[in-house]
Amino acid sequence: MAHNNDTKQAVRSIFWIWLVLTIVGVVIGIYAPGWLMPKAASSTMHLVILTVIVFSVAAAPVAAMVYSIALYALVKWRWRGEGVPPDGPNLRNNTPLTAVWVIGSTVLTIFLLIWGLAALAVDDGGGGGKNPMTIDVTGQQWAWSFSYPGTHVSSNELYVPVNDKITFDVTSKDVVHGFWIVQMGVKVNANPGVTTTVSVTPDKVGTYDIRCTEICGLYHAFMVTRVKVLSDADFSKWLASQPSRA
Repeated sequence: MAHNNDTKQAVRSIFWIWLVLTIVGVVIGIYAPGWLMPKAASSTMHLVILTVIVFSVAAAPVAAMVYSIALYALVKWRWRGEGVPPDGPNLRNNTPLTAVWVIGSTVLTIFLLIWGLAALAVDDGGGGGKNPMTIDVTGQQWAWSFSYPGTHVSSNELYVPVNDKITFDVTSKDVVHGFWIVQMGVKVNANPGVTTTVSVTPDKVGTYDIRCTEICGLYHAFMVTRVKVLSDADFSKWLASQPSRA
């Protein structure tokens, strides 16, 4: 009877610790991604941030349970005497507790699977946009170059019009690079001899970061450039001001 009372007391104490940690975890999951992650400049990045928030909130009760048991064990079940410590409460064979853990974990796993599949289905780069266009992206040690098909214009900084769906045809001249437009949520490998396609619709005028995400040699850390998102009129002016290159 005393052993059963100890088990019930342990379960109650762990529950209250779990509840507090879950609330803290949910609050952190809701507010931290928006503060820590780059500001979104496309619907794709908005979806990335939302997915991080949803996954963080969903993971909070699971993480809280692990931390709750660990904290309670450190305080209440730590053995300070001599010899072999006595057995603690038999939580492993507690049927209601095991059922809650299994059912809760199953529901969370199914929910996250459905969310992930739905996010993949709806993320088409932000829709058709007003004037869809394609830009060729080429990585090489240690720079990016961008070509605008049909114009014979190329540049080392990327220029795109706002609210137009941009399709990038990404490749490499030498080794594997990683094409990452940070604030737009675009990240894809640039593979030599292979063209990989990815799309995004920038929805905010401004200047944003492009980085290489694959270690590609000695100056990998310096393989950075910028993307400038312009209004349609400013983009047309920029394109008209560039010298054509065969």
